Amino acid sequence: MPSIPGGAPRTPDVQVGPVDLAARVDEALAVQALAFGLSDDEVGVRRHIVLRHVLHRGCRALGATTATGRLVGFVYGMPNDRAHWWSTIVEPYLRANGSEGWLDDSFVITELHVHPEFQARGIGRTLITAITDAAAQPRSILSAIDIESPARKLYRTLGYEDLARQVHFPSAPRPYAVMGAPLPLRRTARRRY
Repeated sequence: MPSIPGGAPRTPDVQVGPVDLAARVDEALAVQALAFGLSDDEVGVRRHIVLRHVLHRGCRALGATTATGRLVGFVYGMPNDRAHWWSTIVEPYLRANGSEGWLDDSFVITELHVHPEFQARGIGRTLITAITDAAAQPRSILSAIDIESPARKLYRTLGYEDLARQVHFPSAPRPYAVMGAPLPLRRTARRRY
């Protein structure tokens, strides 16, 4: 297993490394569908989005694969651009909270998903720390469903904090939270006294 900053996954037969997301988009979306509960129609829409995103300058992707080559997790992101759809949606929420500056000089985690059978093994942590460690930007932002979930807990342990909550994306049934963290991401949990 490669030595990945942030710790190797606690699954010895899983390796994290660069992945050609365009070539493996259907495998990645199958993982996302299971992890995120997407319908076939939602997968079809997201397929076009992912294929458009991978063409953006600076877009990078990492995958978690088993020894047999099965993709069991992935992350991708890119330097933020205020002209991108996501930024135009979250900007008013961030402005209202005085956090609009987070849209500048930030690396956006666009998607991070791990197959349910492989969750809670450190794979998500390894994926997100490895991709952000290679970012040229001094901070990272992302959005996550605005509920207390294992994903939000992971992000908090890495140093992400809420920048805006109850963010509503068109056609999304649930509100999201926008979170931000300075880079590099925190590797150990902060002690509470």
